[in-house]
Amino acid sequence: MNATSDLARAIAAAPASSLPSSLFGLPGQAPHERVLLVADEQTGLKGILAVHSTARGPAFGGCRLWTYDNELAALNDALRLSQGMSLKNALADLPFGGGKAVIIKPAAIQDRAALFAAFGRAVQSLNGAYITAEDVGTTTADMLGMQTQTQFVSGIPRAGAFGGDPSPKTAWGVFVSIEAGVRLQLKRESLAGVRVALQGLGAVGWHLAEFLHKAGAKLVVADVDAAKVARAQEQLGAQAVGIDAILSAEVDVLAPCALGASLNAQSIPGIRAQLIAGAANNQLATVEDGDALQQRGICYLPDYLVNAGGIISVAREYRNEGEENAVMAEVSRIGERVAELLERVKSAGTTPGRVADDWARSKLVKPA
Repeated sequence: MNATSDLARAIAAAPASSLPSSLFGLPGQAPHERVLLVADEQTGLKGILAVHSTARGPAFGGCRLWTYDNELAALNDALRLSQGMSLKNALADLPFGGGKAVIIKPAAIQDRAALFAAFGRAVQSLNGAYITAEDVGTTTADMLGMQTQTQFVSGIPRAGAFGGDPSPKTAWGVFVSIEAGVRLQLKRESLAGVRVALQGLGAVGWHLAEFLHKAGAKLVVADVDAAKVARAQEQLGAQAVGIDAILSAEVDVLAPCALGASLNAQSIPGIRAQLIAGAANNQLATVEDGDALQQRGICYLPDYLVNAGGIISVAREYRNEGEENAVMAEVSRIGERVAELLERVKSAGTTPGRVADDWARSKLVKPA
């Protein structure tokens, strides 16, 4: 497998202004420990495996299958996502570092099983430095396919044992974060009547919508899939708005559950929610966007804090630890971390995003 020539051609063809400042990491940050480019002509695989940190243990993070504008965009996504996983795993007190993989979605996948088998061989080539699981665009079936090629994979259903799809755990972590944020920031003792806008009704977004509906929240939803929106209207009494209107909906809470960078210089001026907590990774386009939210009186709960339920689930599965109730209890403690973060913000006098970054980086050391 070798993808270096493809990336080299993309760099040569791209305008200088669009190039990343480093192929090894993000601007102003320490280099990633390892970035592996893989390609397999027979299956159409083109993937990037980014290992950000193994300070706490092997890098652990999902595999995303997505369509990118170009290979540089895929590289940038892998670097951002893997760094986010280091921070997420550290704040969740897991004995793992951060890593992530992205597969550039082929125009047509001829043999999905063969594609993920090829990716599994790439994971195996890192000899345990990176452990993978589901992410956007991938499924438990894909993980089962990879398991034929590598043992460094999780998120797999097991007969008579805990494991499988982590999306309900991710959703539960976001739910308890919203509960904590509503109580501490909005000064409301329950979610009854609280208006929540959900951007995205995928696997995690739908579970979150169900949890919120059961708690009495009023839902405003948007998704590119009209059938999912119609289902939310019918089953959850949700109000539907267009995907271009969801971020500016008149609500109490905004829950971004689609792709990253939705909170940016263009969207922030129109946001009317008082609290933001969602499942999407890398919601802030830049750290300065967190400052802009704070200046507008909007409390942003960092995504890698609130959406850690999924990685907690697959990490415990991988280590063959815990069972359903114990894992759910561990995920519920994310709400306690939200409360601690907001206390730290009071004394620090800065934004939740900056405080969370410093808190997480202080934990990027080998667990005691």
